[in-house]
Amino acid sequence: MEWAHYISYFFGGVFLANAIPHLVSGTLGRPFQSPFANPPGEGLSSPTVNVLWGAFNLAAGYVLICRIGAFDLHDTSHVATAGLGGLLISLYAARHFGQFYTGRTSA
Repeated sequence: MEWAHYISYFFGGVFLANAIPHLVSGTLGRPFQSPFANPPGEGLSSPTVNVLWGAFNLAAGYVLICRIGAFDLHDTSHVATAGLGGLLISLYAARHFGQFYTGRTSA
């Protein structure tokens, strides 16, 4: 297994985890922050934009995990690498978006 495959799996996990809040918010009809908002990452984007952004993230995650290398759900190192990417972006998002909803960053 090449190291580049692990990098692909890591970022695949990042994209898959990032798809979740955008798809959920958009599907519920709620605005949410996105890179297309003004200011980027802080302002709110429409539910439609969030569904499209979430779908893009889902597709990118699929390509990075399923179409590069030979990802194996039975290989702990593959799953752990993708899971670590998902965990780290989720922790970042919790702290970053927490300031908008609680008025402070969460610990």
